[in-house]
Amino acid sequence: MDRAPGLTVRLKLTLSYAGFIMVAGALLLAAVWVFLLRYVPDKLLTPTTIHGVFPIRSNLLHVFAPRAAAVLVLLLVFGLLGGWLLAGRMLAPLTRITAATRTATTGSLSHRIRLPGRRDEFRELADAFDAMLARLETHSAEQQRFAANASHELRTPLAITQTLLEVARNDPDRDTDELVERLQVVNTRAITLTEALLLLSRADQQSFTREDVDLSLIAEEATEMLLPLAEARGVAIETFGDITPALGSHALLLQLTTNLVHNAIVHNLGEHGIVWITTSIGPKSVVLTVENTGATLTPAVVSTLVEPFQRGTERVRTDHAGVGLGLAIVKSIAQAHDGTLTLIPRAGGGLCVTAQLPAPRLHHSECTHRSDT
Repeated sequence: MDRAPGLTVRLKLTLSYAGFIMVAGALLLAAVWVFLLRYVPDKLLTPTTIHGVFPIRSNLLHVFAPRAAAVLVLLLVFGLLGGWLLAGRMLAPLTRITAATRTATTGSLSHRIRLPGRRDEFRELADAFDAMLARLETHSAEQQRFAANASHELRTPLAITQTLLEVARNDPDRDTDELVERLQVVNTRAITLTEALLLLSRADQQSFTREDVDLSLIAEEATEMLLPLAEARGVAIETFGDITPALGSHALLLQLTTNLVHNAIVHNLGEHGIVWITTSIGPKSVVLTVENTGATLTPAVVSTLVEPFQRGTERVRTDHAGVGLGLAIVKSIAQAHDGTLTLIPRAGGGLCVTAQLPAPRLHHSECTHRSDT
């Protein structure tokens, strides 16, 4: 990178150090001269030689001035040389940080500064830069996986549509009603996936208006919406909690709750499954907990569920199978509301998901692990 014309920082620091030493040396020599001029003659001269004060002062100036000038020249040389070396040493960490920045601009995010030494301002800057690079590397990897998975998921319905159309073209006598029905199913899935991607983008950009909402009413609304699906699958839903005030987007928080309840219903036992929905308030946060029975999950599997297109168990795709973005959308909505999402596998099987949002006079709530009955 070409620098603009002008003095470098190192040269500026060098001149500053040398200038400071010159000023300090000049002040010191001036103090010595004043001391010699004003005090030494009066104390050393006797009455018999009092008339020789002015010649002595003239000789003193004649002797002192050249030596003072030589001292100032030595101080200037020492200040420039020492200042240049000292400035280079002080700016060495900044040079390493600059080199790491240039490496990052080329797309290489795996490089780290790892500045040694005690924790000073440069060390804090380097550590902060390393932490930023780590977050960028993680985010970049997540975006690449998301783009690859999204492309794959979007390509699947398009490929199926193309296959169906080719079959219909090669077989004109084929039942068109069956073809239309299958195309409608595939098209519906593509639309659902596209809407989910748009919702995920909207949550990430935080492009929504915040308003006062009641999280308990939102939970009831999501429950009523998904009650037919739960009844069809033989899953019972139990709700707990009083009025739970929160601040956020009603539509997004409803989507968050609906996704959690839908996920709890679909990934449940084949029959006699249970979903528990709890809302609670406290001094610092408002908490929504959705807990369900189901297959046993390991912590390693649970840690990947919030990633886009990740599913905890293998299953046959149905009309309620989803597109693998449910919990990813929930996480994005929670973060957009300055909240957190916590997933904990239940000992008896199933999952406990806690969405915690900031709100006045709210308390922390933890999952109550219930026995399977």
